[in-house]
Amino acid sequence: MKQPGYVNAHTHLYSALAPFGMPAPARAPVNFTEILEALWWRLDRALDAKTLRAGTRLYVAEALLAGTTALVDHHESPHFIDGSLDVLADACEEFGMRAVLTYGATERNGGRAEAARGLAECARFVRDNRRPLVRGLVGLHASFTVSDATVREAGELCRTLDTVMHVHVAEDTADVADAHARGFAGPYERLRDLGALPEGSLMAHGVWLTPDEVRDAHAHGLWLLHNPRSNANNRVGYSRSLAASPRVALGTDGFPSDMPLEQEQLLRIAAEEGDTAGDVALRARLDAGRTLMAERFGGASALEEDWVELQPDANGTPRPWRVSVAGRIVVDEGRLVGADLEALRAEARGAAPELWRRMESDPWPR
Repeated sequence: MKQPGYVNAHTHLYSALAPFGMPAPARAPVNFTEILEALWWRLDRALDAKTLRAGTRLYVAEALLAGTTALVDHHESPHFIDGSLDVLADACEEFGMRAVLTYGATERNGGRAEAARGLAECARFVRDNRRPLVRGLVGLHASFTVSDATVREAGELCRTLDTVMHVHVAEDTADVADAHARGFAGPYERLRDLGALPEGSLMAHGVWLTPDEVRDAHAHGLWLLHNPRSNANNRVGYSRSLAASPRVALGTDGFPSDMPLEQEQLLRIAAEEGDTAGDVALRARLDAGRTLMAERFGGASALEEDWVELQPDANGTPRPWRVSVAGRIVVDEGRLVGADLEALRAEARGAAPELWRRMESDPWPR
């Protein structure tokens, strides 16, 4: 049974080594900001080219084996900014993954200078990338980690490069509170009013957007990216308001790119939360990823040769048997073409301890 390939509309390739023994925080975080500070921001500061490459190659390979033929990545590695998007892009081209990539510029470690380097990496990649399977965007980490000046510069860069923005918006109440403190109605209005959300831009999460904000985002042609497993794992809440827009695509926010599983978890969590959007609208979020990807690659015809052929396993469950991206068979008979999965896992396992050592020696407050 052949069908269109799955799209992961928001992920973080840099988190791919986490299953290989990532150290726990010295003390348990009590809220979302503390989770970022004690865990994920320590991890991204520890990344270098070697560890990023090892994790990305494994994540992309496993995503293809799960039938995912395209992904949208939001990257951060503050001590390895220049050239970081090439590491991601090279892995995607190597194995045959269609991808949209950006660097999430931020001021959280090095102020405005750090943000400028992040935006410069976006600009360099958008201008210089010649890989047929990969596109670049402008990125900001999140509204609450950048100044108004950086937000304006990011929007101007979008217009200069004729591309769009990828940014986290209202993932947690901390983002909303920060926008209020800066004199805005919310993080969405801040980004919109400062000119950083051109039509077609991607806003990840949107947990704390109101229905009116979601409707306004739809009226401006924006995408919202729903990440149900991650939202539940980080205890940030359930994004019920996303039902106010049909332009909602499904992502994993760094979880493995098993999109049927993500959809299954979306339906489960939605039922638990009493979401009245309905199964048809919720299931459409998986299919919407292809529409999003078509916008970035020049139309639906560009994706015609991105498909997955399913066959039942011993338990009768349909599993990816053959996968094609742009007419290239990348998975055949349930196996990765041109690479050994166990060798990729061994490479990732071998690179992880070095990453954990740097993470634990991070001088920033725990």
